[in-house]
Amino acid sequence: MDSTWPHYLATGILLGISAGLAPGPLLALVISETLRHDARAGVRVAFAPLLTDLPVILVTWVILSRLAGLDAVLGLISLAGGAFVFSMGYESLRVRGLEVRSLAIPSRSLTKGVLANVLSPHPYLFWFSVGGPIIREAADSNPVSPWLFLLSFYLLLIGSKVLLAVLAGRSRSYLSGSLYRGIMRLLGLLLMVLAGALVYDGLRRLGLGGG
Repeated sequence: MDSTWPHYLATGILLGISAGLAPGPLLALVISETLRHDARAGVRVAFAPLLTDLPVILVTWVILSRLAGLDAVLGLISLAGGAFVFSMGYESLRVRGLEVRSLAIPSRSLTKGVLANVLSPHPYLFWFSVGGPIIREAADSNPVSPWLFLLSFYLLLIGSKVLLAVLAGRSRSYLSGSLYRGIMRLLGLLLMVLAGALVYDGLRRLGLGGG
């Protein structure tokens, strides 16, 4: 295995924890189910991406494999990915806390989590413009790196939501405190650095950058 695997491991960790902590429909449902029922209900919602993302990843892999020789197209996808990650970073910098609303829906936590994730555009945009290209690039590097990226991404994505569910079960103050805001701002800055790297790669593929 070559020396690039730490890069993909670190990228999976950064993107996973950023997506896991960022406000959105799935996280709102995690917190809502926790407050209406208990932390276990919120934890069940947190595992929804494991059931919904695989088809999206497979379709993205097939599409990107067919585009493997088209550097211009891959460059545009990389630029789109950079813009998407930058928007994630920007939103992280603007976070002030989580607004928690209790939803009067019967408890079927995992089912609701699956529906929330399937109906959200975020997973599709992420895997096509960011996650999919990273996996394809990692696979070109060595056979272990894609799995390291996926493992670290989902471990942090789900783990951070589980952690928030547990904290919300104890006190809402954890969701609006300075620690949460500080973490999100740090993640926002790191995401913007990653966005710059994706934009640079896109420009390079289009013949507009160095290298």
